Amino acid sequence: MAFVLLGAVQITLIATITVITVALPAIQRELRVDDAGMVLVSSAYGLAFGGLLLLGGRLTDSLGRRRVFVTGMVVFGLASAAAGLAPWMGTLLIARFAQGIGAALAAPAAMALLGVVFPDPRRRGRAMAVWGVLSSAGATAGTVLSGVVITWVSWRWVFLAAVVMSAVAVTAVASGLLPADHRPGRKRIDWLGAVLVTAGLAVLIYGLQRSGWMVFGGVVLLVLFGLAERRSSAPLVPLPFLGRRVLPLIAVMFCAGAMATGFFLLSLYMQQVHGLSPLQTSAAFLLPAPAILVTGPLAGRLIPRLGVRRVLAIGLGAAAAGLLLLSLLDMPYAGLLIFPFGAGVTFSAATLAAMQDVRDDQTGLAGGLLNTAMEIGPPLGLAVLVSLATAYSHHPAGGYAFALRIAAAVLFITALFSAPTRRTK
Repeated sequence: MAFVLLGAVQITLIATITVITVALPAIQRELRVDDAGMVLVSSAYGLAFGGLLLLGGRLTDSLGRRRVFVTGMVVFGLASAAAGLAPWMGTLLIARFAQGIGAALAAPAAMALLGVVFPDPRRRGRAMAVWGVLSSAGATAGTVLSGVVITWVSWRWVFLAAVVMSAVAVTAVASGLLPADHRPGRKRIDWLGAVLVTAGLAVLIYGLQRSGWMVFGGVVLLVLFGLAERRSSAPLVPLPFLGRRVLPLIAVMFCAGAMATGFFLLSLYMQQVHGLSPLQTSAAFLLPAPAILVTGPLAGRLIPRLGVRRVLAIGLGAAAAGLLLLSLLDMPYAGLLIFPFGAGVTFSAATLAAMQDVRDDQTGLAGGLLNTAMEIGPPLGLAVLVSLATAYSHHPAGGYAFALRIAAAVLFITALFSAPTRRTK
């Protein structure tokens, strides 16, 4: 039951990214928001969530997992209620930022709590494998929920699930469902590093959607963050900690970007070319659900037999094949099954690889890094691949298919690098 609670929270946090996608036109009409304002409303949650995840992970390790988890869920729930009741655009924008702050605290703490719920390494490994696919489930759930809600009731109801989930989580913790973790010793927080990485990630994520100069500014801030970390006596992200985690983090980032872009382009194609309604389009994305549900348990059984890197390469290869099938836009259904399957295996294997051999006082940091990679991937994929699609062809079918093939090539190359060498254990 503790795992079900934590998993439901993770799905809700990710679903909140996509839950207003279909509702944006209705929000724009009711609150009389211009296009620039809608971009801010759409990206505010992701900016705060992605920018503050590393700080949230470090606070988890410093202040305690359960304490940071409860604090994050309270902030997330109150902000979600405020978003649903927002009378004007400014209130909604502030509420979306506050949602992201709460999510940045709750997400790494929830992942770190798995170590308390599953002290046995073997059971924890299987739980991590299942955890890896929850983000895929959340992204799909948000899109489907948005289409259903906006078809039948006001857009304000899309925030109800987040309010309910927050209340359930806080109540469950108060009733003792989550065991108490050890009381950590207070650690010094590298606030300079926290400011630089938060600003760098936020500017980079927003710039990927809006401005090349902002991308450059974000990269500069992240470079300064790296230099500051090298000189800090208590770095926010110890550079040796990245080590062999770089590859699984890259795999998560690329696969998340490919998923967001693939579903985005397919959604546009279904509505622009085939004239499907938002509800019909959302229903089409229920097809990946069976593939997503089986990948976690399957990966959890394959990894002990084949090794985490081999399973990671298999997942990336299957995801690449699924994208190629998705590029057949008039017949995307096989791709809607194979790509989510490959992506789910990739997320499961990458999650386990990134969390292997992590010290107890660094589980929050590892969870923050994983979620950060998941957050950077979608804006990166959308910015690059949508631009390539537009430059390649003014006809939607040609440009969208070309972008999906490029994404497939990137995942396939990443799979080749992920495959174990003879020296890899």
